[in-house]
Amino acid sequence: MIPDFYTIADRRLAYQRRIGRLDRPGVVFLGGFASDMTGTKAGYLAERCSAADLSFMRFDYRGHGQSSGKFTDHAIGDWIDDARHMLALVAGQGQRQVLVGSSMGGWIALALAQQLPESIAAVVGIAAAPDFTEDLMWQVMTPEQKAIIQRDGLLPDEHATPEHNAPITLRLIEDGRAHLLLRKPLRLSCPTHLLQGMRDADVPWRHALKIADCITRDDVAVSLIKDGDHRLSRPQDLEMLWRAVTAFVATDA
Repeated sequence: MIPDFYTIADRRLAYQRRIGRLDRPGVVFLGGFASDMTGTKAGYLAERCSAADLSFMRFDYRGHGQSSGKFTDHAIGDWIDDARHMLALVAGQGQRQVLVGSSMGGWIALALAQQLPESIAAVVGIAAAPDFTEDLMWQVMTPEQKAIIQRDGLLPDEHATPEHNAPITLRLIEDGRAHLLLRKPLRLSCPTHLLQGMRDADVPWRHALKIADCITRDDVAVSLIKDGDHRLSRPQDLEMLWRAVTAFVATDA
């Protein structure tokens, strides 16, 4: 896939975008930690949005995929800022967006929905992981792991492969604390649907219930998939995702 690039003074962000019907909300896919826009869910949404003539955009954060930057030099605040710039690119025509956030992308989607309510029609979370740096990383690290990251500034990825290497930096942990969402009521101006696998080894399914409890609105749906894993990329998972997205596109029009 050959992307376009959005260039700002200090970064070059790779993205792919199509413009569809302007009388319906567009769809923006926000990927996960150390993922890129070529994944199964992003590709699936690109195809379905194209067939339905819906606007769609996917992109890579700094240090991810084909965008500029080194992965370990950036953290949550940087990636929220990247997403904010990309959202501005598609929101310029006044078209609101359905944000589809996968894992870390769910954190970013919820942050943007709180910061830019006029631009967001709805949020769909896929194993959404707000506050994961604190709750799902730091708080479950062993004393030895915490000592390493505090001493070296980085904890190597014990599951690293030539294709995927996602070390945890001290900067990631510390920056994450400045962007935590679930320590107080989460006030949004749009509906939310959270899709969560109950066999997710990375984000416990109860995390989705915690998110729903923090959101002050009543129109929050949580769909628990009993045999679903973290990726939720099986055909039946993708169909459920599409139903969630199109429900918001139809009701917002």
